Amino acid sequence: MRTSPTAKTTAPGRRRRAGAAFAAAATLALAGFGTAVQADAATAAPAKATWAKTPCATPKHKGELACNSLRVTGGLTAFQKQQAADGITPKAATPSGYGPSDLQSAYGLTSAAASKGSGETVAIVDAYNDPNAEADLAKYRSYYGLSACTKANGCFKQVSQTGSTTSLPRSDAGWSEEISLDLDMVSATCPNCNILLVEAKSATMTNLGTAVNEAVALGAKYVSNSYGGSESSSDTGYDTKYFKHPGVAITVSAGDGGYGAEYPAASQYVTAVGGTALSKSSTSRGWSETVWNTSSTEGTGSGCSAYDPKPSWQTDTGCAERTVSDVSAVADPATGVSVYDSYGVTAGFYTFGGTSASSPIIASVYALAGTPSSGSYPAAFPYAKAGTSALNDVTSGSNGSCSPSYLCTARSGYDGPTGVGTPEGVSAFTG
Repeated sequence: MRTSPTAKTTAPGRRRRAGAAFAAAATLALAGFGTAVQADAATAAPAKATWAKTPCATPKHKGELACNSLRVTGGLTAFQKQQAADGITPKAATPSGYGPSDLQSAYGLTSAAASKGSGETVAIVDAYNDPNAEADLAKYRSYYGLSACTKANGCFKQVSQTGSTTSLPRSDAGWSEEISLDLDMVSATCPNCNILLVEAKSATMTNLGTAVNEAVALGAKYVSNSYGGSESSSDTGYDTKYFKHPGVAITVSAGDGGYGAEYPAASQYVTAVGGTALSKSSTSRGWSETVWNTSSTEGTGSGCSAYDPKPSWQTDTGCAERTVSDVSAVADPATGVSVYDSYGVTAGFYTFGGTSASSPIIASVYALAGTPSSGSYPAAFPYAKAGTSALNDVTSGSNGSCSPSYLCTARSGYDGPTGVGTPEGVSAFTG
């Protein structure tokens, strides 16, 4: 049976951000899970953001996979610091992470998000049920001025792994946080897209894989998976059974445990999505990115698969088998994204990170780019545009120690932690 991944790096990572005390002058913090704390930001130095794994990142049952998300629990995020720099004091009732306009700006998607995506369906595959999924999605979209996406208007659909709309899995608060994150990232990136939420009855590969197949059977051409676990000799069989869907863009989080490959990101048929730290900058782009890495045991995944063969579009020579990742997007909780959640926590806006954020963002970029060509494997598309203005080449940061070094250290061109880069518009995601 499959278990959650363990850290594979031997290098000392950067010191974990933790333990920042709340001062009376600190601004919004989400203390523990679900308690909003507001204070005056104007009279003290900003505290570094702190965070913790969401409950689904630690499987409760043997053989289950882990979600790849972390939730900010205190201090100030990059978004909050920027708001203060702009003369705006964040408030407890408002978001503390990047919203749709930030993500669209960072990845050159503002025009595409406004004009494209209608009629396209992005599927989200997660485990267990979120009974508040539709209501929480409505809160997020309403706050940001996005059009309603409901079951009644046909934009949102929530089904079990068998396609049932009435017989859903048991509810789970931890996976509900993951579901909220995934749904909100689709909304932020492709607000005109329809959203299909497919809920597996448990977090095993068999059930999650069955949910992937159901998403494709229901017509989704873009399927995001924000979970993973340790590799096994069964993976090539899972590839064929669950992930070999030509003409469908299937994205998978690269993992949050630092250097080391996990499955299903290592599948030869998916787009493995790494994670970055995203910050405002004075560059012409207006943003800068580095590899997300917190410590030797936390950061974006990358590396060589032990089992999955290298797809034809990968030409790097450091891995005899499949190399993770292909592309990347924001994942650092310190530069995290805004999410609305209410099931099992105090209802409100939270800030999340982890490669659970980057996978649905990239799936939605594929949706903005349009239906993949028949018979294609969309993971190949960005490689055709590597080194062009269609991608932001991430060239700094590392997620561990390895040889050859590009597997864990950013460089010009392809590297393991960030792949061929992050989106700059949609042209690198069509083919």
